[in-house]
Amino acid sequence: MKSSAARALRFDSRSLDALNFLIADVRGAVGPYLNVFLVANQGWSQSAVGVVTTTSGLVGLLFNAPAGALIDETRAKRGLVVAALAVLALCGAAIALVPTFWPLLLASTTMSVVGDLFGPAIAALTLGLFPRRLLARRMGRNSAFDHAGNIAVALVAAAVGWASSPAAVFLSTPIFAALAAAAVLTIPASAIDHDKARERARCRTDEAASWRELLRNRPLVIFALCAAMFHFANAPLLPLVGQKLALAHPAYETAMMSSCIIAAQAIMLPIAIIVGRTADRFGRKPIFLIGYAILPLRAFLYPLSNDGWWLIGVQLLDGVGAGIFGALAPLVIADIMRGTGRYNLAQGAVASALGAGASLSGLCAGVVVDRYGYSAGFVALGIVATAAFCLFAIAMPETARPDLSRAPGRPTDAARRWTAPTPW
Repeated sequence: MKSSAARALRFDSRSLDALNFLIADVRGAVGPYLNVFLVANQGWSQSAVGVVTTTSGLVGLLFNAPAGALIDETRAKRGLVVAALAVLALCGAAIALVPTFWPLLLASTTMSVVGDLFGPAIAALTLGLFPRRLLARRMGRNSAFDHAGNIAVALVAAAVGWASSPAAVFLSTPIFAALAAAAVLTIPASAIDHDKARERARCRTDEAASWRELLRNRPLVIFALCAAMFHFANAPLLPLVGQKLALAHPAYETAMMSSCIIAAQAIMLPIAIIVGRTADRFGRKPIFLIGYAILPLRAFLYPLSNDGWWLIGVQLLDGVGAGIFGALAPLVIADIMRGTGRYNLAQGAVASALGAGASLSGLCAGVVVDRYGYSAGFVALGIVATAAFCLFAIAMPETARPDLSRAPGRPTDAARRWTAPTPW
């Protein structure tokens, strides 16, 4: 097998930068704009939107773990990404052209299913292309380019929505999908170490860990539960804020949503870089706790004012919490699954958990807002976020390993604190 150094000589890291940037554009061109488009332009109720988001989310989460297992096994990771982008492009166009219930539900569900491939695939490519000592920084860089892509697509959506119509935003999906497909194909297939890409390099046997072993992995189960609670509380916040702004300023709904997204993503970008550079030094848990603490604070601040500038200002806090989560989650899973050969399966399992949280919260938050108003919805989500913080603080162990030192003979602060995770 060729060495990592030889592989690196044939790989330009800018290809991975471009892939992260453009895939964020593909997903961002649909994501939060869908709820605002349906409520403000198509006259859908909160409950109807909740049915679509919950149904598509629940169907999609069923495929998270199988998608991860597929990425573990296949050596055609680039091909899978290209195929998923093609399907996503068709669905985005369908939303713009046929925005009625059943076609939209089908398109949204299909996008949720194929979207399961992107996170594990990019993380697997990163593991297969970079040595362990560079992993934390590279994961942070991935996240930074993802946030930069979200800023770019928010600016494009604001311009397109202003010049044309909110529906035209979804027609940009095929363009970004084609560019993302070109980016992934610039990564040489021969540069990817597929054993490293699944965290199999240190397996003691040829057999990878079984499903049963993953379920017995206490840190992984705790992390998945905390992630589910985090996303249950976090997922509805931006759509709800966007809907409040859209109803108050009906002529500027796309621009208002773009302002919220840009405000948060502009903070996430430097946060991701900082997290990538400090995660080995300070450990994962202290940094993660900051992200978990920001979420309830944000939820409880939204009801204090209906002013547009206040809502957008509070949305800046999302940049800290989500920025930390996005940069650290793949790294923590890599820590937990090191040597098991099931990294991408574990990623899929965690994605299923957080997808379940996000999907269920769409319907729950919609029902609460329909019956009791936006303030009650924000407070209810804040209570869940507080519980997630407490669970993570009490039950989640530090996952940084002692051998992730910055220099020979100089252990990191995280290494000095690390102890092996407690088994069930």
